[in-house]
Amino acid sequence: MSNMSSMTYVGVGSVLEEIGMVPPEKVRSVLEECANYAHEALDSYDTARALEDFGVAVSVHVGDIDNLEQDYASLLEDAAALTGGAVTVTDVTLHEGEEIGGSRDDVLEFARNGRRVRVSAEHFGDGYDYFDQAAACEAIAALCPDGDFDDDSGDDSRAFRYVDFIREENESYDSIMALTTPAQAKALASGLGLTIE
Repeated sequence: MSNMSSMTYVGVGSVLEEIGMVPPEKVRSVLEECANYAHEALDSYDTARALEDFGVAVSVHVGDIDNLEQDYASLLEDAAALTGGAVTVTDVTLHEGEEIGGSRDDVLEFARNGRRVRVSAEHFGDGYDYFDQAAACEAIAALCPDGDFDDDSGDDSRAFRYVDFIREENESYDSIMALTTPAQAKALASGLGLTIE
């Protein structure tokens, strides 16, 4: 497997193909799309972000967004799409809470395969136009195909797992959630030098 000192899009694709997460034709199509930079060295964060380009992860944008409820809905729908139809998301609603001292305690509610899920979310700032990173990741984690993140006994042991990477001080980063089996998470951590939780 590859190592971090020489990680490129080509290397990420190779690891994903080797562990069976991405078919060869998908790897080829991604590498064709990024042909101009496919061999350029990636830092740890860009390696994690490349997982989204290969269709095995979603990212929770750290910057401002246009509409909290609509953007949560899009994020959850994008995550559900990675399951290949095993999970559907409908009826995404953000119940706005009371504003106290520049923050607002909200509840993100949605239906996962028809079953209601509720996640507490705290939003800050003028216009409340930033995702609650922890709440968004918790909501995505609730979309694992067998419905129980801690139980790998079902037919589909894939779960959305948090991808961590080397961070620079005083920098902001998107949160990355990858859909993996436990074995794939271990192989990604080993092959890409990332932490998969």
